[in-house]
Amino acid sequence: MRLALLHDLYVDELRDLYNAEKQLVNALPKMARAASSAGLAQEFEDHLEETERQAERLEHIFADLGISPDGKKCKAMEGLIEEVQDKIEEDADPNVRDAALIAGAQRIEHYEMAAYGCARTFARSLGYEEVADLLQESLNEESSTDQNLTDLAESTINVEAATAGGGV
Repeated sequence: MRLALLHDLYVDELRDLYNAEKQLVNALPKMARAASSAGLAQEFEDHLEETERQAERLEHIFADLGISPDGKKCKAMEGLIEEVQDKIEEDADPNVRDAALIAGAQRIEHYEMAAYGCARTFARSLGYEEVADLLQESLNEESSTDQNLTDLAESTINVEAATAGGGV
C-alpha cells in the first residue's frame, strides 16, 4: 500500500490494529489458561470479550469506509505475543509466571494504546469525529485494562512472586 495521503496512513493503521486484535483474540485464552491466579485468568477472559468488541468496532469502521479490514499483518503484536508465549513455556514458579504474564500483557496494552491513540488522532485530522469517538472508546478500554493489570500486580501477584521459592 502506498502512503501518499494521511487517509492512506489512517487505513494502514486501522488494518494493523484489526490484525493485532485478531491475534490477541487467539492469544488471550492461552494466557488465561497459563495463569495460576484466578483473578488474572478472569482479567484475561474479560479482556478477551472486550477485544472481540474492539475488533467488531473496527469492522464497523471498515464497513463505513467500504473497504476490507484484511491485508496487513501486525508484526509488533506477533512479536509481543511470541514473548508472552516464551514466558508461558518457561520452567517458572507459578507466581513468577503470573508476574511475567502481567508484564507481557501490559506491553501489549501499551502498544494498543499507542496504536488507538494514533488512529484516533488521524481520524480527527480527517474529520471523522464519530470514528474518533469509537477509537477513543477502545483506547479507554485498553487504558482501563492496563490499570486493572497494574492493580492486580501491585496488590497480589508481584507480592506473591517476590516470595516465590523462598525469595526476598
